[in-house]
Amino acid sequence: MKLVCLDLEGVLVPEIWITFSEAAGIKELSRTTRDEPDYDKLMKYRLEIIKKNGLKLTDIQSVISGIVPLAGAVEFTKKLRVKTQLVILSDTFEQFARPLMEKLYLPTLLCNSLITAEDGSITGYNLRQKHGKRKAVKAFRSLNIKVFAAGDSYNDLEMISEANSGCLFRAPDAIKETCKKLKNVDSYDDLMKEIDSFLIND
Repeated sequence: MKLVCLDLEGVLVPEIWITFSEAAGIKELSRTTRDEPDYDKLMKYRLEIIKKNGLKLTDIQSVISGIVPLAGAVEFTKKLRVKTQLVILSDTFEQFARPLMEKLYLPTLLCNSLITAEDGSITGYNLRQKHGKRKAVKAFRSLNIKVFAAGDSYNDLEMISEANSGCLFRAPDAIKETCKKLKNVDSYDDLMKEIDSFLIND
C-alpha cells in the first residue's frame, strides 16, 4: 500500500499566521516555520504577541473562516484522492483547521491542539508529539506502507527524509539552498508528476 503525506499551510492553503497578521495589522505574527526551524521557540513568540495584544481564539478563527485554499489546491486534492490515500501532517491546530479541511473535502489530518482559558484566551498548546511529522511517516512505514511526503518548511524536512520518496513544494530560497539534494517543484501539475512516479514504481 502507498499513501501521500502533505504539509498544509503553504502547500494547500495560505499560511494562517501570515493571513492573520495582515488582518490584525501585527507584522510580527507573519513569522512562520519557513523562517524559524525551532517550532517551540516560534510558538512561544506568537503566544507572547497574542497575549500582549489581547487577542483571543475567536479573533483568529474569524479570519480563518474566510481563508480559501490556494489556487488549484482543491482540484489537485480531488484528483489525488482518486489515486491514493492522503494524510495531512501539519503543525497547525485542530481549532484552526476544521473549516479548511472541509474546503479540501476532509482529508485525514494529524495536527496539534491549543490550550484556552474560559474567556477564550490562548494560554498554551499541546504538541501531538515531538517530531510528529517524522514519527507519523515512520509509523506508516512500520505498517508496510510506502510514503511520499512533500512540504515547504523547515519542519517538513524530517518527514520528507523519513519517507520512501518526496520533494519540496514551493520552498523558499533559504531552504532550497540548504537542501540542494531535495527536488523542489512549484506547481501542482509537477507535484502530481512526482507522486505519479512514486505510485507507479515499486
